[in-house]
Amino acid sequence: MSFIIKKIRHIIRWTLIAFFGSTILAVVAYRFVPVYVTPLMFIRTAEQVKDHKHIRWHHSWVALDKMSPHMPVAVMASEDARFLLHHGFDYEAIEEAAKRNKTSARKRGASTITQQTAKNVFLWPGRTWVRKGFETYFTALIELMWSKQRIMEVYLNSIEMGEGLYGVGAVAEYNFNKDAKDLTRAECALIAATLPNPRVFSSKNPSKYMLKRQRRIQHEMKFIPKFPKEGEDINPNTAKGNLYGK
Repeated sequence: MSFIIKKIRHIIRWTLIAFFGSTILAVVAYRFVPVYVTPLMFIRTAEQVKDHKHIRWHHSWVALDKMSPHMPVAVMASEDARFLLHHGFDYEAIEEAAKRNKTSARKRGASTITQQTAKNVFLWPGRTWVRKGFETYFTALIELMWSKQRIMEVYLNSIEMGEGLYGVGAVAEYNFNKDAKDLTRAECALIAATLPNPRVFSSKNPSKYMLKRQRRIQHEMKFIPKFPKEGEDINPNTAKGNLYGK
């Protein structure tokens, strides 16, 4: 019996070492290496095959400085206004969402851009506690090892932005027929407006609801800090004072 226990402990120990070692190495590597594929891309492709649909997978890596400067501001206005101020978890947003969800039938999430990046790059869709636990782990690693600029760059390159469209480069090409750097302020706001459900909401053929969200996001962009370049100092006072709309 003692031999079996020792064997189990040995397996558990090496499993944990392998897990932490491989995940830390992956996060370190993605600090420098473009993310060309994600688990979600494979999952969506499998779903298309299962549903006998034409396979649609469009993705091209675009460096942050080759994107429209409006794009980071638009997604912050839409998804995570305090992105430059928090360290991966927005506790104010979590508290606000918890209060609202007590009285509202329509549940509201509080995932930050960092959390969404962790989910998009390393995990799978879902709302289980196990997946949420992994998301928390990867979020902490990403915030520890990546700059805010790198987090934003990976986020804007990996997030689903339509049926078979992943990242700003793909949505700019297939929905707007232009390069990511040429997207206008309004187009960036429209893309950001689809992010709650990009497979239902379209930036190519926006509904009245999408256009309403676009206008709201354009308004909110006035109160979002200008997104700093790599190497520029980020601190709460600067981020709050250096507003995009000024």
